[in-house]
Amino acid sequence: MTANTTTYKTPGTSGAGGTSSRPPRRRPGPSARRSGWTPWLYLLPALVLLGGLLVYPIYQLGLISFLEYTQAQVSGGEPTTFRGFGNYATLFGDGQFWQVLLATVVFAAACVLTTLLVGCALAVLLTRIRAVPRLALMLAALGAWATPAITGSTVWVFLFDPDFGPVNRVLGLGDFSWTYGRYSAFALVLLEVLWCSFPFVMVTVYAGIRAIPGEVLEAAALDGASQWRIWRSVMAPMLRPILVVVTIQSIIWDFKVFTQIYVMTNGGGIAGQNLVLNVYAYQKAFASSQYSLGSAIGVVMLLILLAVTLVHLRLVRRRGEEL
Repeated sequence: MTANTTTYKTPGTSGAGGTSSRPPRRRPGPSARRSGWTPWLYLLPALVLLGGLLVYPIYQLGLISFLEYTQAQVSGGEPTTFRGFGNYATLFGDGQFWQVLLATVVFAAACVLTTLLVGCALAVLLTRIRAVPRLALMLAALGAWATPAITGSTVWVFLFDPDFGPVNRVLGLGDFSWTYGRYSAFALVLLEVLWCSFPFVMVTVYAGIRAIPGEVLEAAALDGASQWRIWRSVMAPMLRPILVVVTIQSIIWDFKVFTQIYVMTNGGGIAGQNLVLNVYAYQKAFASSQYSLGSAIGVVMLLILLAVTLVHLRLVRRRGEEL
């Protein structure tokens, strides 16, 4: 008894060589198409909310950056005129803008690297200490993370005050002013940014380490690998998706630092020596009433952050890694 088999011709072929036993593809039915839209229906309320809170402000920011929009236009004394890329030409022709941009990039890079190093080191430390010290470290870190930026900045200014601060007394620095010099002021702000940023990295990386199978780490230790080798060859590759997330998040946060610089250097330091792009945009928009220039700086910051994020994600995808 022989079984009946049905043969199907493949497109563009004929005869015996053009037959195939593979059945034709079936088009998805209405129920399958409806199920494909189901996730988007659940996401629709969040997308509408994000559209109102994110898309519209970005649109307004970009629109104002192409207009002549100063205090005269805000008060109605003069009509609003379209300048095209005139605001960007003025901005890019300003030497101070390039100095502030360079300072922002260097400062943000230093903050990101320091935060990642300290956060990852403390995350590994949490896996090596007992429950009580681990709980104390977690509570202290979460307390620093929960402190508002303006409160933390004010406390740090008091701690390093040349007259009343305890740090100078302990270090024997006398009346040394940390906020007078450009680099010492940036270093002081970096310490405050690190203090309020490392808990996010520490907690996130610690959660990722706890998810790594213990047998893998035990096998590496039995093979004689040092703690640094275990981190570099075992933990870091397995934690790379998490490290990508915390890196991008740290870049976004540290590139647009405002409160710490504004509070701790009194609006950007002496003669603007500690300006970053966010404070520079604030000065242009509100101190000088050049709202169009401030908007142009905001658009430039947005494009830089998008470019950095996309390049970082592209490099990760080139390695064939899933996020």
